[in-house]
Amino acid sequence: MKEKARLLDKETIARTLMRIAHEILEKNKGMDDVCFVGIRNRGVYLAQRLAACIKTIEGKEVPVGALDITLYRDDLTLIAAQPLVRKTEISFDITGKNLVLVDDVLYTGRTVRAALDELIDFGRPKSIQLAVLVDRGHRELPVRADYAGKNVPTSANETVEVRLTEVDGKDEVVIIEKE
Repeated sequence: MKEKARLLDKETIARTLMRIAHEILEKNKGMDDVCFVGIRNRGVYLAQRLAACIKTIEGKEVPVGALDITLYRDDLTLIAAQPLVRKTEISFDITGKNLVLVDDVLYTGRTVRAALDELIDFGRPKSIQLAVLVDRGHRELPVRADYAGKNVPTSANETVEVRLTEVDGKDEVVIIEKE
């Protein structure tokens, strides 16, 4: 596998998240009753960064939760004999809230479907909106992002890797070509 293209660097990721934060503010007419839930792993860090952007813009703290969808996946038996299950941490009531689900890459829509299934176990939000850093297409389910940082048409032999400082030591988004 080799790196084919660099889509975003540290600065463009920061600008993109600030733009998404402004779009979230505009769509929700402020941040009353809005909360973020990031899909583990990188979606959590992106949700925290979006919350920091909102704090910069509005001066308001936005609750941020973390969702581990491992046990809700429809391909659980295909990914590993003993899949790594991490903790879901939502320390606030989502009932009646405008919940913004955050992930790094939107691809087939199956991750989002699993996240929706799990979220409903925590309550009944007023609405669930989807924010992603990259939408690469190739949907298998009828899922669409409300907020997308970058739309990138990809081929089946490519993957999009989001690398974040918190996990990977640097911020960048790259396309990797399978050989």
